[in-house]
Amino acid sequence: MKTLTKPLITAAAALTLSAGIAAADHHADRTKIEAVLSNYETALNASDVDSVMRLYADDGVFMPQHSAPNVGNEAVRAAYDGVFQAIALDIEFTVDEVQQVSPDWAFARTRSKGFVTINATGDKGPEANQELFVFQKQDNGNWKIARYIFSTTNPPRQ
Repeated sequence: MKTLTKPLITAAAALTLSAGIAAADHHADRTKIEAVLSNYETALNASDVDSVMRLYADDGVFMPQHSAPNVGNEAVRAAYDGVFQAIALDIEFTVDEVQQVSPDWAFARTRSKGFVTINATGDKGPEANQELFVFQKQDNGNWKIARYIFSTTNPPRQ
């Protein structure tokens, strides 16, 4: 019986250590994903297409409400150019959930709230959305937006 005890203790210790390392990695990944979301909020509020594009994977997809998907760097850049020509945002994100579903994939569910200004008229009104981000871990360990979709949570206009 003593000969089995030492290998079992060693195996249990290895599993515990492995679980601790995995938990630490998961926490580090969540922190990196939340940093991407914070940087995205900042880029949106600055109408900064270049900063937005640094957050997207090369084959990223941007799926705005009431529009066809924009697939790949060129299409995503053109879409954000159009957005920032039309409107200026002053919003804040709330992160409701970040779930890592594999070593290289995660999703985040967020809400945003603030104001939108129509650049052509200067009209300002409330802006509120719910968002779903899919993130892909890059070879360098950084997380990037692979897919992004949102829909308004503003009440319908009367």
